[in-house]
Amino acid sequence: MGLLIGSWMACGTIPMVIYYGLKLISPQFFLVTACFICSLTSMATGTSWGTIGTLGVAFMGIALGLGIPPGPAAGAIVAGAYFGDKMSPMSDIPNLAVVVAGSNLFDHIKHVAWSAAPAWLLGLVVYLLVGLGYGREGLDSSRLNTITETIRANFRFSLLLLLPMVIVLYFAAAKKPTIPGMLLSSLTAAVLAAVLQKASLAEIAASLNTGYPAHTGVAEVDRLLARGGLMSMMETQLVAFTAFSFGGIMQATGMLSAVLGKVMRFADKVWSLVVTTAATAIVSALVTGSSYLSMIIPGELLAPAFKKKGLAAKNLSRIIEEAGGIIVPLIPWSMAGVYITGTIGVAPFTYLPWAIMNYVSVVILVLFGITGFTMAPRVREDETQPGS
Repeated sequence: MGLLIGSWMACGTIPMVIYYGLKLISPQFFLVTACFICSLTSMATGTSWGTIGTLGVAFMGIALGLGIPPGPAAGAIVAGAYFGDKMSPMSDIPNLAVVVAGSNLFDHIKHVAWSAAPAWLLGLVVYLLVGLGYGREGLDSSRLNTITETIRANFRFSLLLLLPMVIVLYFAAAKKPTIPGMLLSSLTAAVLAAVLQKASLAEIAASLNTGYPAHTGVAEVDRLLARGGLMSMMETQLVAFTAFSFGGIMQATGMLSAVLGKVMRFADKVWSLVVTTAATAIVSALVTGSSYLSMIIPGELLAPAFKKKGLAAKNLSRIIEEAGGIIVPLIPWSMAGVYITGTIGVAPFTYLPWAIMNYVSVVILVLFGITGFTMAPRVREDETQPGS
């Protein structure tokens, strides 16, 4: 991803998106726009990480230019990307959830919508109300003009600059291998940097290795554009490696399963089963830092309990996805958390309060468990079939 961002900066893809975003998006509607567009993109491509690494980077640049604080901006981006991800039949998160729980994919997605959609809509309302406050405070037009004019003076714009972004989104939507798509996009961006921006081989190499060396003469624009590079992701990879090593030890030795298995005695009623499952998924996420393990562990432990209570498997798949896979990006030491921090430069504790959909949906599904609302009964033996 560092290679990708550095090459996109060098060729002008991200600067062009930032430029037109600053021209077209008003501060009042920035948060709503960022969340909505990231939701659509992630739903269409099935990748939250790809959405954050492409549109997310551009939206953070626009936020800086508009004077939007990084916490709300990043929260809207993360919430939008993960909402689209879990509502997409092409995403690995819902597909893993249904395999673990033994439910049907499209029944699962419709079931998830009962908790995810209200949380997403609540987030949009909050973003709109907060955004109106930004509008009343006023926008420093001279500062905005300086940023846009500086970007325009340092880059040549062309529709061809959208090609690197299209390549990544195509590979994601077509479910092709991610790494070749990113490499092809980076190579295309490097060629465009040489052809359109007249960048030298040394400048392109520097952008790919240590990040785009912005020297526009305007400090604020330089801070905005000086991003990317392979080396920028080394710290992120080290944190992720350490966290996954710890989680792997806990899982391989059986320590985590042994501890979580003790909670089974509390799951004697439907509401307590839902709460226990959600808590187990969250603890698994905190310990392992993995979206996958945070769904696999509670799914395998508690699937028999759901069957015993006569509850449909889609109830289990909904809970482990909402409380496991979607909570992970809010954890600083998780793979998703360190990736997001390394990509858009905002720490999870900063954007956590603003990623409203991610945690409100968990609250809603727990309330469903307590009240029994939408807790579907089991109607057939093979629940992988439609209509289960």
